[in-house]
Amino acid sequence: MTTIYLAGDSTVCSYPDRPVQGGWGEFLHLYTANDVSVINKAIGGRSSKTFIEEGRLDDILAKIQPGDWLFIQMGHNDASTKKPERHTDPFTTYKAYLSQYIQGAREKGANPLLLTPVGRFHEENGVYVNDFPAYCEAMKELADEEQVLIVDLMKASLDFYQASGHEKTASYFMLSTGIDDRTHFTKTGADAIARLVSLELKDLGLSFV
Repeated sequence: MTTIYLAGDSTVCSYPDRPVQGGWGEFLHLYTANDVSVINKAIGGRSSKTFIEEGRLDDILAKIQPGDWLFIQMGHNDASTKKPERHTDPFTTYKAYLSQYIQGAREKGANPLLLTPVGRFHEENGVYVNDFPAYCEAMKELADEEQVLIVDLMKASLDFYQASGHEKTASYFMLSTGIDDRTHFTKTGADAIARLVSLELKDLGLSFV
């Protein structure tokens, strides 16, 4: 049995007690092989920095086994300059914190995989916009430097929104429930992103999807 551990933020985490809101990590198990389990350790409001500071990475590393996977999607909260306790600089501290996830997994014989931050519902002149370009670029740099697999979920999600059209894409976000929330997903949206992640994993040639 292979286990995929998810380290991430509110766009990834599970919402079992909320009937409408979801995170893509809540649905990933629907798109993996039968001999794969998904343990979603993502939690809202965390950056690459605070996830480590709160001992959440250590908790994963205490359980992860050789051959398991650690998926890391961070960036939304790293970009928050209004909350300096979360904030990281893309090309220095962000990369340094992400390196701890990579090295920690490898030291346990597990496989790290990076995912650029998933796109928000930010449309300008009919085109969906990357709100975290520096963080995406820094993560790609790190993936190249560390020779670690990466899913460019930002690009994949923005392309997906573009192809889906405005009305359908809006239904994927909590904005569609009448609140001004262009970041968090409905259950339908979270499921769609989980499926998108699985397709990206297939494109990498990974056998567990």
